[in-house]
Amino acid sequence: MTSRPESIEARLAAAGLPPLPRSAWLEIDTTALASNLAALRTLLDPGVRVAAVVKADAYGHGLVPAARVFASAGADYLCVATLDEALAVAAIGTGVPVLLLFQPPLDGMAAAAAAGVEVTVATERAVADISRLPLAAGRSLRVHLEVDTGLQRAGVPVARAASAAATLLRVPGVELAGTWTHLASASDAAVSGEQVQRFREACDAMDAAGAQGLLRHMSATGAVLAGTAPHLDMVRLGLSLYGLLPEALPVTPVARAVAAALRPAMSLRARPLRVADVAPGEGVGYGARWRAERPSRIATLPVGYGDGWVYASAGRTEALVRGRRVPLVGSVAMDAIAADVTDVPGVDAEDEFVLLGVQGPEQIGVLDLARARTTIPWEIVAAMASRLPRVYDAGGDVLSVRTLSGEVRRAGAGAA
Repeated sequence: MTSRPESIEARLAAAGLPPLPRSAWLEIDTTALASNLAALRTLLDPGVRVAAVVKADAYGHGLVPAARVFASAGADYLCVATLDEALAVAAIGTGVPVLLLFQPPLDGMAAAAAAGVEVTVATERAVADISRLPLAAGRSLRVHLEVDTGLQRAGVPVARAASAAATLLRVPGVELAGTWTHLASASDAAVSGEQVQRFREACDAMDAAGAQGLLRHMSATGAVLAGTAPHLDMVRLGLSLYGLLPEALPVTPVARAVAAALRPAMSLRARPLRVADVAPGEGVGYGARWRAERPSRIATLPVGYGDGWVYASAGRTEALVRGRRVPLVGSVAMDAIAADVTDVPGVDAEDEFVLLGVQGPEQIGVLDLARARTTIPWEIVAAMASRLPRVYDAGGDVLSVRTLSGEVRRAGAGAA
């Protein structure tokens, strides 16, 4: 039997931090985030920069805390997808450039320039309209031109990349700083190879048009580990920084040791609202989709689809308690799920359950949840709701807590 860990309340109190507003929370291992970045950097060619992607609340791990960690760990850029994400990261003053990967509305570009945020320009209309920007005196807008090489999502066509770059070079107050593209299927060497060739053609044409010395980037996690595209001047790392990989990614022999060393940073934990006996024949949860076939003991955990534990996962997932697996039964409610703990003697309301992560000899990983929900790893972590408190720790020491009320940091918490 696995002994009970020190309670979250005791750990927070020891760190001088307030108690959580609920008995379900995410724990984020900041040392794992930093070590993942360091491990991945060993795969890069000398001089290649690393852009840490922190969009979508840092894949559910927490936008501002994760940005601080990656900046402290040596990231060269921080990448986001929305203007408000970019402004939030810029406001904490890490000293690391912030790049907005999705083109913002034209009327938001002046705010980006004022905050020092670098933006993507991804349409020919924006290239034409950008000369009308009301930029503040003395402020320039650094732009990365996105080129569509095959994803068919955004970006100017390869054949018109040079003319778009030349137009941007002529706009006062606009500095063309980089150019990039995004791979459609990073695990497919043939498809990626075609996109690499198209991007090279676009870059050569831009060079000839006078747009020389641009920061070029196209590879993300998949291409870096599968070796399907060059690193160029910078790589954009997302999922792998959080210790996760796409399922069935073909990792090169050189990258296998690094891939194996990546450590998932997120775990989801909860203590039950109650643990109660249920008689045979009694239904559990909305619609009584599960009925006890024997005298049973049911723990109600305060996690539901309002937290990102999706309704469709009912009957297909498990939890860990006392180092053992137990099935989650019945419907998933907005705020609660039920665990059948009949076969784990002694479970009570003080036990800590793990819905994602490690407990004793057992582990429930992101890929386990992705398979159960027939989805992808990105969605599992990015779907974790903002109302779930985030507890940030390093080596077991709690550094900070983020709730809907804001973030509270331990004195001397550093990068967390």
